[in-house]
Amino acid sequence: MNKLDKTTIICRCEEISYEEIEAVISSGAKRFDDIKRMTRCGMGPCQSKICTSLVSAIIHEKTGIPFHEIPLPRMRMPISPIKLETLATNSTSFSSVKSVLDEVELEDGKVR
Repeated sequence: MNKLDKTTIICRCEEISYEEIEAVISSGAKRFDDIKRMTRCGMGPCQSKICTSLVSAIIHEKTGIPFHEIPLPRMRMPISPIKLETLATNSTSFSSVKSVLDEVELEDGKVR
């Protein structure tokens, strides 16, 4: 990857710079989802379609992790409005609520 200026915008939707991504990698981020949680990179309207390859290249450059070992960002279902009553009653019958609740599951299968 060509050396990018620290002010280069990597995620145009959320205006996240190379420097911001570099900082979270130096703090321990090793996956796109780690960077996403710490910076909002990839959470804009394009849903990481534009920045995925750039972020992967930066992760590779800074950590030495091979490209094939860098997981793609996790894709989530589009959000749709729901009534507060549905959330307040802890209902799982509404598909979007169930989808969000399913995402609380950790990688090892335990629920938070």
